[in-house]
Amino acid sequence: MTTARTNLIGLTREELTEALAAIGEKPFRAKQLWHWLYHQGAKSFDDMTTLSKSMREKLPEHFYVGRPEVVQHLTSVDGTQKWLFRLEDGNEIEAVLIPEEDRGALCISSQVGCSLNCAFCNTGTQRIVRNLTAAELVGQVMAARDSQGEWPSGLDGRKIVNIVLMGMGEPLMNFDNVKKALKIIKDGEGIAISRRRITLSTSGVVPMMARAGEEIDVDLAISLHAVRDELRDVLVPINKKYPLDSLLKACAAYPGARNSRRITMEYVMLKDVNDSEADAHLLAKLMRQYDIPAKFNLIPFNPWPGTSYETSSNNAVHRFSKILNDLGFSAPIRHPRGRDIMAACGQLKSASENQKLKDLAAKREAALDSAPAPSI
Repeated sequence: MTTARTNLIGLTREELTEALAAIGEKPFRAKQLWHWLYHQGAKSFDDMTTLSKSMREKLPEHFYVGRPEVVQHLTSVDGTQKWLFRLEDGNEIEAVLIPEEDRGALCISSQVGCSLNCAFCNTGTQRIVRNLTAAELVGQVMAARDSQGEWPSGLDGRKIVNIVLMGMGEPLMNFDNVKKALKIIKDGEGIAISRRRITLSTSGVVPMMARAGEEIDVDLAISLHAVRDELRDVLVPINKKYPLDSLLKACAAYPGARNSRRITMEYVMLKDVNDSEADAHLLAKLMRQYDIPAKFNLIPFNPWPGTSYETSSNNAVHRFSKILNDLGFSAPIRHPRGRDIMAACGQLKSASENQKLKDLAAKREAALDSAPAPSI
């Protein structure tokens, strides 16, 4: 009977030690492997030259080093990069690298699909399939680093400096795997991305927010988008379960939140929906009312096929930003990135989902063409 091999990617230090102990290896071997896996980014046991030849031959009998398969890698005219990854079960997810002058942020997914059905978000039109494993979460970062040639960790001039969990899915609905993956990503002897350079974005899974602050300890962003419950119920349906009052109280109580570590309020600007001057004033009022150390991220809406929403005018967005700035808040406008490759905020959706619809339509058309003519 053949025992299935274990993917070493996604294992914590403790799990790696236990896995090696099960095949009779000493604990110090786990430290060696950790270095090769997460610091050097080795893809093969043959590359792990500090291990004995006999161990390099033994390891593949029990383990493998897995990464998501890169199905497609696109680069936008503005330098934004998007990967379509295929997972071992055939499901697909996307990740995006948003470059700045001297660094960049890698936006990773936490679920296959999404269950939240936010009205303005293309990802929300894709059905939820499952949570990503810790291996699949960490693997996105590692595959992106592979693509950019950014091994070993700490390499000068690297682009992937920040990690944002703002891709497909709701991170706090996959709490345990996200927590485990970020523990690996933050480890100073491995991938070594500081907790201060990691942001987790949630649409407002209120019961998990305090745990996230205490157990994961990264920066928090809230997918807010409305200042009244009746509108947020439509734009972000989870608001029906956890309305603004409970969400904002959870923000005020978020462990570690302070003026030096403010919570980011993400706000997609939708024409004639949530972009009025009154909305801007009420937004500032809510932050003061709940005593939230907040900053704002104003996001011009990124259109996608089939949406009925429109982008707020440039004047409306800048007026909204100025009101918040004049009231003492930081409210930069996010310049849309990667729109030409459907990599901008709210546009991520597994390319296979669109292809499935195209394939189904083609099959139906072919079936109609080949069907015998009806008898008269």
